[in-house]
Amino acid sequence: MTPVELSRTVLCAVRRAVDDGELDVAVPGRADVVPPGPGGCGDYASSVALKLARPAGQPPLRVAEILRRRLAQSDGIGDVVVTGPGFLNISLRGSGDSLVREILRLGQRYGHADRPTGQLVRLHAPHEVRAVVVMDAVARLLRSQGALVRTSCAARPEPAWTDLLNLLGVEVDAYGIPETPAPAPAPANTARHVTLRPVPATPPAEHDPTPLGRDAARWALLHPAAHDRPRITADHLVQRESNPLFRVRYAHARTRALSRNAADLGFHAEPGDVDPRGDTRAVVREPGVRQTPVHDATPLRHALADHPRVLQAAAAHHAPDRLARHLVVVADAVLPFLVAVLPRGAEKPSAAHRARLALAEAAGAVLAGGLSLLGIDAPEHL
Repeated sequence: MTPVELSRTVLCAVRRAVDDGELDVAVPGRADVVPPGPGGCGDYASSVALKLARPAGQPPLRVAEILRRRLAQSDGIGDVVVTGPGFLNISLRGSGDSLVREILRLGQRYGHADRPTGQLVRLHAPHEVRAVVVMDAVARLLRSQGALVRTSCAARPEPAWTDLLNLLGVEVDAYGIPETPAPAPAPANTARHVTLRPVPATPPAEHDPTPLGRDAARWALLHPAAHDRPRITADHLVQRESNPLFRVRYAHARTRALSRNAADLGFHAEPGDVDPRGDTRAVVREPGVRQTPVHDATPLRHALADHPRVLQAAAAHHAPDRLARHLVVVADAVLPFLVAVLPRGAEKPSAAHRARLALAEAAGAVLAGGLSLLGIDAPEHL
């Protein structure tokens, strides 16, 4: 169950409580679900009871208990615990297994729309390198969410400009003013026109991002928010932890290397329990064999589960920087976890190792898919 689906489940619980007469409130349009904070537990937490308490004329804990009973009966919910002044802490039933299976099934299309929406969006950018790169990334994001997109640029395609766009992997459908966009097979009254004007790069770098190459140049232009001025410097080429692009691509390359190494050891990915402590069925403990400590996978699961919401928000707000920052979060969550994927020393591959490999491959699929939407390669080796 994704955060979006869980939010709908929470709203259904509110609606049932209203229909049953236990709450006298207007059902809100949305219910936020976030990772639990300090003192919380489970997979997600919601403060909806606190927000409904005043209009309902009841104490927050009473509202939380009303919703807790209904949520606990919902499909996919394993447990619901009320903490603090009225926070609902929700544990999903088999959440880790189902999430990993869904990602492995969909691969790089995890978080994409199932079918076209029929919406036409016409994107327009001025004659400026960052604007057209952002437009290209926004077009990719909108298409991932089912929209039909046509792009245009204000300038004529002179040879030097065309060569630059080819280097950066940018495709423009038409040139000219927004009133004369490229033709598209959809009624004009369904089209939405958007002009993108991000803050240009610092002169004179915006005229020549070529020294960085396509991937680093696109990251330098896309990672900052549209209102921030990007810097195109050699820092984006440095292969160290201080470089976010390196961390993202390195994390992806590590997940691919682990899959190859696991195949050499004769085992494959299988979603399950990544930490078998207390589960004697998951691993056979042999005398004298030290078990590999496992980094907490909860932040990684939360980041992976949040990926569809991030894609939707990045597309809706025309903000590829949201996706870029999310990929950094995924990379930083998966890298400490990867050290426990393969067996060490005398350890034999177990169900836990197969489950860790499955979670690592799921993270790799999210990183590769996200980089692809930004127009950046995800190398198998780094």
